[in-house]
Amino acid sequence: METAATFTLNDIRDANYVALETFRKNGESVITPVWQAAENDKLYVWTVGSSWKAKRIRNNPRVRICASDYKGTPQSDWLDAQARILGTPEDEKAQHSRMAAKYGLQFWLFYLLAKIRRDNYVVLEISVNK
Repeated sequence: METAATFTLNDIRDANYVALETFRKNGESVITPVWQAAENDKLYVWTVGSSWKAKRIRNNPRVRICASDYKGTPQSDWLDAQARILGTPEDEKAQHSRMAAKYGLQFWLFYLLAKIRRDNYVVLEISVNK
């Protein structure tokens, strides 16, 4: 599906999964299904700071997003967007609140496993291009 002029962030903000398309240095795209929480006019994703998607975003903030299933199969039109990495403790705390409000117990179980593994997480802030 291609980006539609009338399609907006509001059309995917309630989706359980969003396909996040990031781009390698050679321009090849990689689609990853992620949990997300919307706040105001942005989406927020919680991910391991050393993940490939975070590395790709550090090199190229251009991304695309769409509603998807748990495998990353698109379920809506794509939206062009920009992503940036937020890494302060306050950003992480705000993301915990957003994710807990949306995913409840599922999020807290995932969070517990992350703490056991001692993964270092960051928040991706995604702004849709206007």
